[in-house]
Amino acid sequence: MKSAHDFYNSTEKREVISVIVQNEDSVLSRISNLFSARGYNIDSLTVAPVPNSEYSRFTIVTVGSARTIDQIVKQLNKLIPVLKVIEHKNFIEKDTVLVKLPIIEQSLSDISVLAKTYNGSIQHVTDDSIVVSATDDPKRILDFIKIIQRFNPTEIVRSGVVSIER
Repeated sequence: MKSAHDFYNSTEKREVISVIVQNEDSVLSRISNLFSARGYNIDSLTVAPVPNSEYSRFTIVTVGSARTIDQIVKQLNKLIPVLKVIEHKNFIEKDTVLVKLPIIEQSLSDISVLAKTYNGSIQHVTDDSIVVSATDDPKRILDFIKIIQRFNPTEIVRSGVVSIER
């Protein structure tokens, strides 16, 4: 299986798709079953309610040939309770990462500067660890994760991609 970093360097098409659905039981299961039954990969999946409505928004990042992407969109449009499928073309996308690092006093300022470079900051400090967040373009988050490795993180958690049309 390709890593997320490989997808950015692949000849395959990376697609960000938003799906607006009626907020009801088993919708996540139906969408994930659609992907797994056909052997499609989900690189990132984020789900949240649409404010002041009875709908939820799925943001799905997937990779495949143009034909595969077309099939995914067609299959999503057939699912009930899908109201709308949006293939993003001109959009802003963000990913967030939380990183827990062991405390090394001489490196706190370096970590803070690094986090700020990726639209992040120090979120929490204890006697033995520090938690840093960064929110940026998914490719830049991958770069941040690669660079932060030099501080020997004890845990890394990513949120998944969210996107919105410009």
